Amino acid sequence: MAKNQVDIRHYDVVLAPHITEKATMASEQNAVVFRVANDATKPQIKAAVEALFDVKVTGVNTIVQKGKTKRWKGAAYRRSDFKKAIVTLADGQSIDVTTGI
Repeated sequence: MAKNQVDIRHYDVVLAPHITEKATMASEQNAVVFRVANDATKPQIKAAVEALFDVKVTGVNTIVQKGKTKRWKGAAYRRSDFKKAIVTLADGQSIDVTTGI
């Protein structure tokens, strides 16, 4: 398989862009934040972003954000944990997360 060829499994790794105020601030340092699969590894995330968006990735940092405990009609429930990936791009590269894949 050729490098940067889009594989159907890449869509299972990168789930969605994670758009927050903090993520927007990171975009000024050539970084983009994505929600990724909980079992995704850093090399898988790098390969998926490079193939899907045709960019050069220089680094991947991951965070597992624990779900909050909330209450609804007096009953407690827990939101799901999810994994975020902060993907640093090479100089001059960018991803417009508002357009989609």
